[in-house]
Amino acid sequence: MALDKLLENEAQSEIERIRAEARDRAEQIVAQAHEQARSLVESRERALESQRQAGMVRARSAADLEANASRLSAGEAGTAEVYELVQGYLGGVTAAPEYRDILARLIEQAREAIPGAEAVEVNPADVDLTRQIVTDLEVRGNPAIHGGARVVARGGKSGISNTLGGRLERVKADLAPQISRMLAE
Repeated sequence: MALDKLLENEAQSEIERIRAEARDRAEQIVAQAHEQARSLVESRERALESQRQAGMVRARSAADLEANASRLSAGEAGTAEVYELVQGYLGGVTAAPEYRDILARLIEQAREAIPGAEAVEVNPADVDLTRQIVTDLEVRGNPAIHGGARVVARGGKSGISNTLGGRLERVKADLAPQISRMLAE
């Protein structure tokens, strides 16, 4: 019986050792599964957070772009309004007492730019005033000219216009940033 008991004890010990190894292996498998699950959850959370951050950046960029577009549109509208006001003012300058001096200066500058001038063209409303200013050249009415003069030479083949509106057009690009900045303030 002792041998039976010894074999039974040995078998029981072997069974316990195998069970212990199986429990340890099962615990390791469960621990690895928990670690993989935790790692997968953390990876998904990082990916979702990254997507959320990217979405926020896109939303901010879109909002900034829309705000800048609105500012630009408002700036362009404001600039256009300023130019309309200036054009209106320039249209009224011809009725001002200072217009005679302004017209004389515009004609003088145009004549300096065109050697051999033959005639001065002005708006028909300015013909009499121009004849008082220019006595050595022919003065003609030209309804296309407003707020200034055109000096012509070589039978009309060359000429230069010097008008307040033309001057405004030449400086428009230079003034636009300053006007936009002033409107933004």
